[in-house]
Amino acid sequence: MTAAAGTSSPVVSGTTPLPASSSSSSASSAAAANALANTQIAGNFQSFLQLLTTQLQNQNPLSPLDTNQFTQQLVEFAGVQQQINTNDSLATLVSLQQTAQSTQALGFVGKTAVVNGSTAPLTDSSATWQLSVPTASTVNINITSSNGQTVFTGTYNATAGNNQPFTWNGLANDGTQEPDGNYTLTATAKDSSNNTVAITTQVEGVVSSVDLTQSPPLLSIGGQTFTVNQIQSIVN
Repeated sequence: MTAAAGTSSPVVSGTTPLPASSSSSSASSAAAANALANTQIAGNFQSFLQLLTTQLQNQNPLSPLDTNQFTQQLVEFAGVQQQINTNDSLATLVSLQQTAQSTQALGFVGKTAVVNGSTAPLTDSSATWQLSVPTASTVNINITSSNGQTVFTGTYNATAGNNQPFTWNGLANDGTQEPDGNYTLTATAKDSSNNTVAITTQVEGVVSSVDLTQSPPLLSIGGQTFTVNQIQSIVN
């Protein structure tokens, strides 16, 4: 639904877009920990090899090393080597996954994406949210500016359905035109039995850039950042 001048259409509780966590530091820490572990394993491997060689060189010819014991040591030797190889393989897989994520993220630049969220940009006196209403409801709309000030409230009858557009023309309740910027919509709803109805909100915007220094990469949409898995659909 589209809100007429000074009015709005039904909405329900908006979900604030989860700020994509900047996980580059955690990724770097994980990489550092893996490198340290690999170094320690390699050090243990070399120490084990030296001990085994020394043991073989200094064994008593009249009482050689027990076969079972020697076999067990060789098994441990192989196990350490296998652990090193496994760590190297995992590191390679992680690197390939990060490359794939970066390639996928770059493909979204310039696209109009729909993401879960409640904050939308007001541009040229128009801001649009999409509402998912599970059942016919009476919806109370509340829109706040970026500084947290409530600029618009309204009550509407909403029909059931997903991705129902709600457009606000930027007019505050006192009739003044709000400036362009980011505005957050929240909503509460009651059905005919006065039961609380859960409503989710989505916003759409153009992916303007991608931050590949983060893991996973962060997409910039309307001044906000999202991960690829937060994208619900691509409009064009």
